[in-house]
Amino acid sequence: MKCTSCNMGELIPSVLEEQFKAHNCSSCHGDWLLIEDYLAWKERNPEFNVSESTHGAADDSKSALLCPVSGLIMRKLRLSKDTDHRIDYSASVGGVWLDKGEWQLLKEQGLAGSLNAVLTSHWQKNIRINNTKDNFAAIYKDKFGDESYQKVKELRKWLIEQPNKADLSAYLLAVDPYSAEK
Repeated sequence: MKCTSCNMGELIPSVLEEQFKAHNCSSCHGDWLLIEDYLAWKERNPEFNVSESTHGAADDSKSALLCPVSGLIMRKLRLSKDTDHRIDYSASVGGVWLDKGEWQLLKEQGLAGSLNAVLTSHWQKNIRINNTKDNFAAIYKDKFGDESYQKVKELRKWLIEQPNKADLSAYLLAVDPYSAEK
């Protein structure tokens, strides 16, 4: 098979970890792996999730890649909300393209033992939800300032826990008719 990333190298059968079959590009050194091989390896190594800090830079192909088996465009999936790094997934084949260093990156982030979970729509949806929360938090911090934002968050938390929260919210929002200040 030809490499999907550099289009120059050949995908040569190799091993990522002990008995974990993959195909490595002879030119760019990316890896093509099948989820079925990953799951078989994972079954033999259920405790594998070691976080190894090698601080090696992982390549990240920015352009869309074609599946080396089906020729269809692969989906780019984020690893976590804390990184913009993406891996390429071919749902039609159940294959993953890892650019050079991405397997190490997965290990460093403690995700090598959860690769099949990273590929799910549930995982990807949680990343989007957490990014949205972080974006709104940043907007409110900019708008209110850190101190005011923390105080209003504490007030909100307290208010949610109250049995009469609707009445308390209405009172907070209402103009006080007995106040001399208008």
